[in-house]
Formats: sequence, structure tokens, C-alpha cells
Amino acid sequence: MTAQPIDGTALATKIYKKLGDEVKTLLQVGVQPCLATVLVGDDPASRHYVHKKQEACKLLRIEVLDFQLNSNISQDELVSVIEELNGNEKVNSILVQLPLPNHIDETVLHSISPDKDVDGLHPLNLGLLLQGKERFVPCTPKGIIRLVKSTGILIESKHVVVLGRSNIVGKPTAILFLRENATVTICHSKTPNLALFTTQADILVVAIGKPRFVGGSMVKERAVVVDVGITKSGGKFVGDINFESVSKVARLITPVPGGVGPMTVAMLMENTVLAAQMQFKNKDGS
Repeated sequence: MTAQPIDGTALATKIYKKLGDEVKTLLQVGVQPCLATVLVGDDPASRHYVHKKQEACKLLRIEVLDFQLNSNISQDELVSVIEELNGNEKVNSILVQLPLPNHIDETVLHSISPDKDVDGLHPLNLGLLLQGKERFVPCTPKGIIRLVKSTGILIESKHVVVLGRSNIVGKPTAILFLRENATVTICHSKTPNLALFTTQADILVVAIGKPRFVGGSMVKERAVVVDVGITKSGGKFVGDINFESVSKVARLITPVPGGVGPMTVAMLMENTVLAAQMQFKNKDGS
């Protein structure tokens, strides 16, 4: 048995077609969606990710304001840049690319206006997600759910195991699966005997940042496996799972690249369009 890949690129292309129509409608009423991207430092991987997001904006006719800041900028200076963007009516959405330099605390994200927080990481937006009243859902978890749903697999009543407990991926992903009536287990670096849990998972989400960490022996037969990790190794990108060995056990699997990555960008675009729609609605009073 060889697992069938879940094609994130193909699904993202379908989403872009719908978003393109929504942007066209906004432009017709005089609303120009605009995303401000803020990159601190010159990390090659971060530059690559920001470039991908900017390319998607260009495809959809979303305007981009590109801010590339020196790596030694202070936390207060970065907050000042964000606050200026908060007050700029032209800007619908703000993205601060992670990770940030070590001397800057990620609490700077809290200074982004919740109405422009298209990464969905402001405490208010995370709280609304927890209550089931979300506005902006974090992009990678949102993309994971859409990927799994695209396969036709019924999530309700399934056992979902999430490896990783970050605020960006692990915790929001668990919440979203709970809302689909799955039974969810979160595992992390302090969980003993990981395989005891992973081999029980009907749906396994791996987001731990350790290349090829999960092998076929850790996966339940015919499971759905979502690989969130991406690391360059030996001149190519690899995920957190050993794709070759897991493919022999799983039923469905996301490839790296071409799985979660394109969907994360697509969900950012969806959130950006949503932000423009919400702000137009509030201004219009309708």
C-alpha cells in the first residue's frame, strides 16, 4: 500500500479562483485590499516565505506595502512601525513575519490591531476562536482543516493526535478539530512514549520542527497524516515525517513541499480579503 498525497497546491489554486472573484467585487466598489508585510532581519527562509506571500497578493491584485527592517531594531521601534500601520486607513491587513530576532518578544504581535491581524495571533482573535466566534483563524491550522476536509474524510468521531503545542499551530489546530467533533490528544516534547499515542491516531498532525522524526512504525495503518514541518536537508526540503516509510502505512499524506505550505499562504490571502470586506462593511455601515 502506498499513501495517496493530499495536494495542497491544487486546493490552493481553487481557493485563489474564488478569492479572485471576491477581490474583483471589492475593486468595483472602490476597495483596494492592501497587506503590509513586515520582515525583521535578513533570514533567507523568512525572505522566501514573505516573497511567496507577496507573489500570491500580486496574483490576486492585492496591494502590498513591503517593510524590511534591520535585525537590530528595538522592540519599541517595531511596535511604533506596527502602530503606524494600524492607523493607516489604506492598510487592511498586517503580517509580521515570524520568527523574530531573539531580542524581540513575540508579544509585539499584540500591538497589531485585531481588525488587521490576518495571522489570527492577537489574544482577542485567539480568544474568539476558543469561543467559536472567530474572525481570523491562524493560517496554518485553518489550512490543515481545509486539507483534511478536501479528502472527503469525516472528521467527526475520529481520534486526532497533534504533535506540537505552539500557539501558532498546535493549540489552534487542536481547537479546530475539537470543533469538528473529533477526540483530540496533544503531544509534545515532555510526552513519554510518543508512539503509544501516534499509533492510535486516525488523523495525525506533526508540527514539531524535527526533520523526518516520525517514521512508519509510529503511524496507525490507513491513517491520515498531515506534515507541517519543512526543513532544508541535503539540498532538498523535507518534513517532520519520514515520507517514504510513512507512505507505506498511511492512507493519505501531505507532501513537503506542496502540502500544508501552499494552503498556509492561501489562508493568509483568504484572511486578507476577509479583512478588507469587514472594514468596508464597517465603514459603509451596512
